[in-house]
Amino acid sequence: MPASSGQSSAAKPAQLVRYVARQPILTQDEKVFGYELLFRDGVDEYFHNPDADAASRGTLDTSLLMGLDVLCDGRRAFINCTRDILLKDYITLLPKEQATVEVLETVPVDDLVIAACQRLKGAGFIIALDDFGVNDPRESLTKVADIIKVDFRTTKPEEYTAMVKRYASKQCKMLAEKVETQEEFASAKQAGFTYFQGYFFRRPELMQAREIPASRVNYLRLLQVISKPELEPQELENAIKGEAALCYRLLRYLNSAAFGFRNEIKSIRHALAILGEREVRRWLRLVATLSASEGRPSDLVLSALVRARFCELLGLTVKHGDSDLFLVGLFSLMDAILEVPMGLVLEGISLDAETKAVLLGQQCSLTPIRDLMVAQEAGDWKGVIDANTHLHLPENLIADNYWKAMQWAREVTGGATTG
Repeated sequence: MPASSGQSSAAKPAQLVRYVARQPILTQDEKVFGYELLFRDGVDEYFHNPDADAASRGTLDTSLLMGLDVLCDGRRAFINCTRDILLKDYITLLPKEQATVEVLETVPVDDLVIAACQRLKGAGFIIALDDFGVNDPRESLTKVADIIKVDFRTTKPEEYTAMVKRYASKQCKMLAEKVETQEEFASAKQAGFTYFQGYFFRRPELMQAREIPASRVNYLRLLQVISKPELEPQELENAIKGEAALCYRLLRYLNSAAFGFRNEIKSIRHALAILGEREVRRWLRLVATLSASEGRPSDLVLSALVRARFCELLGLTVKHGDSDLFLVGLFSLMDAILEVPMGLVLEGISLDAETKAVLLGQQCSLTPIRDLMVAQEAGDWKGVIDANTHLHLPENLIADNYWKAMQWAREVTGGATTG
């Protein structure tokens, strides 16, 4: 990093806490195009003293430290850029193939800013304009913009329709921000937007007549079996054998080079004996989740795994009774994965009362854990503070556990796709 960033970092404690969140940006067919990255060095710093320049420098610093490959799974990273970041070319520290320059709405446009954007575009960076509105003072930057982001909630339909008609082209794509429902997603597509940002894809349409396919129920039941305090080998073997596709995929994974076994694993019983209980639980959770989520956006599955591991790590510190926090995190997105209401998901399996209550959005002893999970994922640092008033966890522990969860989820899904 440049000297100015290094000096500010030097004055901070050696154990720097990094709060990470990423908001997915999707294509019309709900494929992940990239992520907008949000970072803060601490919850209190974000909540009480927001500094756009410091936040942008922190984004760059953290991107270099953690790596965009891990943070964005090889997809594009949208980096919020202030005037200072633009003029000093800090963004060039990141690879142009992955980093997108997102010019904030607070950036005053003058000849220096225009020249900086032209210079970055000439160097191969994609230029995006954040929160572009009617009579936007950054109008002159539309000539170099590759992506224009429009707040779908605060812009009237006739206004965003006119903006799409005016600015959309082969060279410039329109992105709808804050798309929160399936209906808004459909409206944005119809209006001509190419990219979409928001959590609408995690809110499935309510289709009461729809049932969960029998095979997916089997995967849910398998998750339940492997989450019991004591594994029943025969019950587990029977559950696996009851799903032919799962048997095949499991043996393929276990025979892959990632495990490095000298001899091939030729049966389910053989696999269970060699792996041991810990690895059986870990890998069957992964395989069952991936199998149940066939055809769903990969980001959705990855988010479910991050949530699951994050909650599991929290379980080492916070009280949670007999509930399996891995299942709490994993099942929190299972309604979206299976595209059915949560109530219908839970009908197919038996879980403890507290887990069912929290998954149905009811108040219970697990509510602070759920709230912390959701707030940490979304970068809602005030929400993190509020949830943590009940849990009393050190800030660095929350951030560290979330980072470990992201790393774990990426590792296990990478192994699954290559195994």
